[in-house]
Amino acid sequence: MATDALDGPVSAAGQRILDLLDKAIDLQGPLVRKNITRARQRNPEATPAEVIRNLERMYVSALTGTGAAVGGTAAAPGVGTAAALALSAGEALSSLQLSALFALSIAEIHGVPIDEVERRRTIVMGIMLGGSGSATITKVAERTGQHWGRQVVAKVPGETLRQINKMLGRHFVTKYGTKQGIVVLGRVAPFGIGAVIGGGFNAAMATLVVKAARHAFGPPPPSWP
Repeated sequence: MATDALDGPVSAAGQRILDLLDKAIDLQGPLVRKNITRARQRNPEATPAEVIRNLERMYVSALTGTGAAVGGTAAAPGVGTAAALALSAGEALSSLQLSALFALSIAEIHGVPIDEVERRRTIVMGIMLGGSGSATITKVAERTGQHWGRQVVAKVPGETLRQINKMLGRHFVTKYGTKQGIVVLGRVAPFGIGAVIGGGFNAAMATLVVKAARHAFGPPPPSWP
């Protein structure tokens, strides 16, 4: 991930966030087709729309569960602040992996190419950033219209995507780093409050990601290729 996201290098902490994101994308990219196959095996007759709804439910449930589990563990007797923070750091990577797998799986179902790393980065960051992500993507690509996942990521050249990802990277560090810092502090709260904060934060985040993915790609394809 480039370090000159907008007007200069990101901070060391910001770079760690981008490195976590890249690690999540690298780990989950090869698992996308397996994820879709697993979802289809539950109902071989399922349409793309039905599989997408199933993936949405699984994503929201999984992300909510990881946040609540870490928050509950961090609040358990005998778990020190350092250990609680370490748990939250591990959960941050898990959350990014779940989000990357979900976003790239939806892109695959819609027929959007994910073979190039810059395209994968655009898809994941754009969806996780929601409205600000779509606005940045369409502005830099100088394209208008709905469903940037199909109109931009699938069509613009790699150099344009690199420019987009520089800007998305800066926004991602600002938005994700701030939110993650707040929720990490909340997770180490005593008396089980951390479980509520962790689960609630992740549930809200997952819901926004699902809405952003729907906006990015539009209606599901009517049938499988």
